Amino acid sequence: MIERTVAEISTALASGDISSVELTQAYLHRIEQYNTDLNAFITVCEESALEQAKAADKSRSDGDCKPLLGVPLAHKDIFCTKGVTTTCGSRMLQNFVPPYDATVVEKFNAAGVVTLGKTNMDEFAMGSSNETSFFGVVKNPWDTARVPGGSSGGSAAAVAADLCAMATGTDTGGSIRQPAAFCGVTGFKPSYGRVSRWGMVAFASSLDQAGSICKSAEDAAMMLNAMAGLDEKDSTSIDKATVDYTATLNDSLEGLKIGIPIQHFAEGLSAEVEQNILDALKVYESLGATIKEIDLPNNHLSVSAYYVIAPAEASANLSRYDGVRYGYRCAEPVDLEDMYKRSRSEGFGEEVKRRIMVGTYALSAGFYDAYYRKAQKIRRLIRNDFLAAFKEVDIILGPTSPHTAFELGAKSDPVAMYLEDIYTIAVNLAGLPGISIPAGTVNGLPVGLQLVGEDFAEAKVFNAAHQFQKNTDWHRNKPDLTGMES
Repeated sequence: MIERTVAEISTALASGDISSVELTQAYLHRIEQYNTDLNAFITVCEESALEQAKAADKSRSDGDCKPLLGVPLAHKDIFCTKGVTTTCGSRMLQNFVPPYDATVVEKFNAAGVVTLGKTNMDEFAMGSSNETSFFGVVKNPWDTARVPGGSSGGSAAAVAADLCAMATGTDTGGSIRQPAAFCGVTGFKPSYGRVSRWGMVAFASSLDQAGSICKSAEDAAMMLNAMAGLDEKDSTSIDKATVDYTATLNDSLEGLKIGIPIQHFAEGLSAEVEQNILDALKVYESLGATIKEIDLPNNHLSVSAYYVIAPAEASANLSRYDGVRYGYRCAEPVDLEDMYKRSRSEGFGEEVKRRIMVGTYALSAGFYDAYYRKAQKIRRLIRNDFLAAFKEVDIILGPTSPHTAFELGAKSDPVAMYLEDIYTIAVNLAGLPGISIPAGTVNGLPVGLQLVGEDFAEAKVFNAAHQFQKNTDWHRNKPDLTGMES
């Protein structure tokens, strides 16, 4: 049962084939077996999870039929959870226990999910490999010598290894889609503003968006039904009507116009990955879609613009961690300045400190216009490229990553690591919805296919992804965990 999709589990719970308690116990046992090797969870909430499962079973027996009622979920450890430690993968917050739930957590609680625990992540969501966490690296279930991707690598690894049915994630520059590609699961980032950011610890406020990691596009649609909507507590939340995102999953793709960016099939793309994407295009053509090359002329500037904008916003957001109000405080400070300096130096990891310094430099007097303002102008050009493309096509398709998961420790150069998100970053800069779905393998490792839609066209993205998954079995592939049992 634990290998099934959320949609299949929901049906089984509704029919009484399995209880939420039985299902939760099975996942908790699975976590006990494999988390020592994978390090996907930072916190496991065994006692409260079983209580939630019992309550869910009682609600079902009383006639409640919410689709996600009793389905086990894990939250990325960046979402505040009342009474449960929220660390952001950092020493700075290793003992932080929020007195409230993030809106996303509230919404899932209202949907009746069972929270199994909090998943590991790159520190403050800064990383593309899940190697920057204070709590240790997460390992890819397909090959534990390789990274799971980041920053939502713990969530992706947990779903891939069947340690949970579904998981939340956050995506600032590809942090849901890239680990989903590396771990052979489905990862979805909604349009900016579609899901509340309140209670989600901020990295780069104009880019961060909450999303989902699960086993299928249908599961992602079910999760967005629970997550989406206006939140008056979040000024970036959009007052735009939501729909039932599962309603149009089975619509025909006849006449769908798919755009292929020429920039995504250039130097740097693995030949094997490219072939898998070309094979996926044939599937879409067989379903009635038409393929058209498109030009995103400013795409090559996306990484450069992102690594000015994101660190600048991070330097502002992380200034609150000063050792005074909450978070890590150094021992026996000499004076206030010493406390500030040492608390931040000791509390933050190297990558976080690197980005704070870059961001502070970009915002400093004399450099703001040269760097930050210019990066924002480039961001507008990148968005305009997408808007122009969507006048000609309905969906934009390409690889999620230029290659499959790389080995742990292989990217010691920060710039090489930053280039890992070359196909995903532009989508965040433009605020568009995007999904990564499994589309093949190379040497036994998963390949991700990325689909991007117009503003708030989540339903169209789900439809295109679901139809591909109805006609292929790549999302059903499972890693072999033999020999990993604790």
